[in-house]
Amino acid sequence: MNLAEMLTYADIGQLNRIASHYECECKPNSKHELIQGILTKLGRRDFFEQQVRNLPLPYRRFLNTLLFDERPYFGMEELIAAARQALDDEAEITPREMVTRLRSAGWLFNGSTNHTRYLFQVPADLKQRLSEVTSQHMRELIESTDEPAVYRDEGHLLGEDLKLMLRFIGSHEIVLNPEGVMYRRTQQQMIEHLHVAEPLLGKGGWRFGYGRFFKHYPDRLALLYDYAFYRKWIAEAGGLLVLTAKGEEALDIPTEEELIQLFRFWLRLYKGAVPNISSLIYWTSICAKSWVPQASLFEQIGPFIKPFYYDSPEAVFDKRIIRMLMHFGLLRVGEHQAAGTVVQMTAWGMRTAGCCSPPGTGAGKKKV
Repeated sequence: MNLAEMLTYADIGQLNRIASHYECECKPNSKHELIQGILTKLGRRDFFEQQVRNLPLPYRRFLNTLLFDERPYFGMEELIAAARQALDDEAEITPREMVTRLRSAGWLFNGSTNHTRYLFQVPADLKQRLSEVTSQHMRELIESTDEPAVYRDEGHLLGEDLKLMLRFIGSHEIVLNPEGVMYRRTQQQMIEHLHVAEPLLGKGGWRFGYGRFFKHYPDRLALLYDYAFYRKWIAEAGGLLVLTAKGEEALDIPTEEELIQLFRFWLRLYKGAVPNISSLIYWTSICAKSWVPQASLFEQIGPFIKPFYYDSPEAVFDKRIIRMLMHFGLLRVGEHQAAGTVVQMTAWGMRTAGCCSPPGTGAGKKKV
């Protein structure tokens, strides 16, 4: 439902709170006048844009979470959990206060049926306008640059390396250590067998939150290993790592088709540490249609990123988003003489990012 419909179902008490929030001059006992006053105020594009842009950061994060959530209704506890996630540690407001303010601002309404009266929903047209205003604001502030002299585009190499890893496992006797991990020499041999190399992990440091084998293997290899293990293409048996019958069959799957499945798996795998990963990918696609400095991109997207234990927002953005999008072939990364590190979404990336767009906003959401 849109805002106008939800206002008609709202009681006069909530209508007065919304009208007061936006300083509408209406008769407090006239439901019709209250509704018209609220719609007139929020219907003005300049007024709505100002309201969105003046929101404190925790509220912007909160609304961003609701914008990208596919659920049509939320329970109070679900809203409080989302609000808590949006708050900084030093915040002086409570999650419940945030929910109350959004109700007073007309962003949240109770359902209109007996089954949904204790649940809450966001008006569909406000979600659409929020997406448009945020996109426009980001694009206005983002810097742009020309194409760098040198850039890295990995294309579909991740999908090809998945098959190369399976072939390597199938053609070698791979002994695992007591922890069920490949020895460093074997890891190095496997990586040298792939198209894209990455250094082995050094000693010390905490590594967790991004998959079962993330603490044992470099980021890219850990993702490939976790995915192959999840699909039951590889197995740990009798102290050895072996290719299964399913793994042999997987060698015949088209690379692009498997890369799509791997991308979906990656979203689920990283979502525990980066709950709003879909929105970060979508906003990156909005801002980086042409070449842009990575630092400028972070200025716009960074506020939506919360630290994850040992990972600062900058590290989450650089290592967990930008670098992995590059490995998927969704993003080019280059070095510009004047702008430093620059990035641009690929055509494949723009198509794939469609699956991360806000649901129900007409933002081009596509299945991949």
